[in-house]
Amino acid sequence: MFNIIVSAILNVIDRAIFGTSMTTGVTNSVFGVLYSLAVLMPFIAVGARRLHDTGRSAWWLLIAFIPLIGGLILIYWYIQPSQDGSNEYGPNPIADD
Repeated sequence: MFNIIVSAILNVIDRAIFGTSMTTGVTNSVFGVLYSLAVLMPFIAVGARRLHDTGRSAWWLLIAFIPLIGGLILIYWYIQPSQDGSNEYGPNPIADD
């Protein structure tokens, strides 16, 4: 939710400063691109950690490149509960010790 709000605000700022190209209608979104690059690594790290919690390899993040169905599969895996106990990626971060 935070990313959507920040992206929308940066889109408004980009349009106010840089405008849109009259010939192509493409927005020059400098701030949007910089923000996207800034959150790329944390996004990958959180996704990899969540997949590890469910017992899957982080390589499964590449399934997102399959149009539509890849993202839906990842969302399904993200909402599943963590595995009980430890797995090959480490202990359960929310396990009661």
